[in-house]
Amino acid sequence: MHQIIIVGGGAGGLELATRLGDTLGKKGLAEITLIEKSRTHFWKPHLHELAAGSVDLDIHELDYLAQSFWHNFRYRIGEMTGIDREKQLVHVAPYFDDEGEQVTEERSFYYDTLVMAVGSHTNDFGTPGVSQYAVALESTDEADRFHRRLVNAFLRAHAQSTPLRPEQLQVVIVGAGATGVELAAELHNATRDLVAYNLDRIEPDKHIQIHLVEASTRILPALPVRISDAAQRMLSQLNIQVHTGAAVAQVMENAVCLVNGTVIPGELVVWAAGVKAPHFLTQLGLETNAINQLIVRDTLQTIVDPKIFAIGDCAACAWHGHEGKTIPPRAQAAHQQSNYLIKALPKWMNGEPLTAFRYRDFGSLVSLGDYTTVGHLMGNFAGRSLWVEGLFARYMYISLYKLHEMALHGFWKMALTTLSRFISRRTVPHVKLH
Repeated sequence: MHQIIIVGGGAGGLELATRLGDTLGKKGLAEITLIEKSRTHFWKPHLHELAAGSVDLDIHELDYLAQSFWHNFRYRIGEMTGIDREKQLVHVAPYFDDEGEQVTEERSFYYDTLVMAVGSHTNDFGTPGVSQYAVALESTDEADRFHRRLVNAFLRAHAQSTPLRPEQLQVVIVGAGATGVELAAELHNATRDLVAYNLDRIEPDKHIQIHLVEASTRILPALPVRISDAAQRMLSQLNIQVHTGAAVAQVMENAVCLVNGTVIPGELVVWAAGVKAPHFLTQLGLETNAINQLIVRDTLQTIVDPKIFAIGDCAACAWHGHEGKTIPPRAQAAHQQSNYLIKALPKWMNGEPLTAFRYRDFGSLVSLGDYTTVGHLMGNFAGRSLWVEGLFARYMYISLYKLHEMALHGFWKMALTTLSRFISRRTVPHVKLH
């Protein structure tokens, strides 16, 4: 039986494993295996809400083992360490639990077709102090760790008898892309909800300050100027301090030092400036670019080995119609590439030629928490784009997550899960308090 191995259970990888399991796996035409080092899946674009405490991980995470049982694929826990392309083997490291006990031994899995969907990591650009003092929102563990530190900072400030130090209750977010901007707005709302739970010694407008630092001349530099300007106005209304044209020289224990010598005090520092693919991809004997992405053809097959495909943030695929550009690392790109492979892999198995993948930019939406959402739809469709803002844009933003859930569960389970969350939200705090 044809062996399809998917490495990485993010948005694209899990959708692909689920839908291939429902088709090829269920019919016995192929054996689908998902290799992932985590036990549960959480939609990465929601990490900023998890960090702020606006969503609860226990409610939104999905168990890989259960999903594999429901959708006819195998889940194997562990982190990929390398491949043997001659023998067509994927090598997986042993897995250890939180107490250091070994759960699985080192293993190797045979593949006929391999799909790399390992996503991306934060790029610190070699900036001193980032790994020691900043939190990078690239996993649920990191987001949860930041939230615990946030709650502890507020409890500490409320309980202490001495005046607040300059860095206390100051948050510095480095990187004003979508993640940084969304986190800043979400934190403004969440910190005020947190203070409302009898932490009355803290005056939000006086004691809490959020700084957003961006090296480019404007926030959201990868998006159209109109979106950037609208988001800038909203952040100003929320009294979030935006520093543009401000490159970071060093992250210190309780501050961020800019290249121009300015020091911004901050008890909590989040690094959200840039992404790169995992370094181990450069050691597989496949062609990679400067940020470690696997370079692929327009069929999503790697340049060196056609049996290996790559999708999502770890793939560098030329963007048709945009000379010299590659498809941006967005959730919608991973979703579209997953949909492409669902149709392409059966053809590949039968020796049929593959048509080229074409990415359609459906625009970009940036959520500013409960305040508003801004963006544009149908990204330059017919040379034009549709500007959206406010409640309609907010619903469009939410629908992206619902489409992801529908791809994993189907319509009815998605609808019932949404209803149950809506009901349960009325019985719990609107911000996570631990």
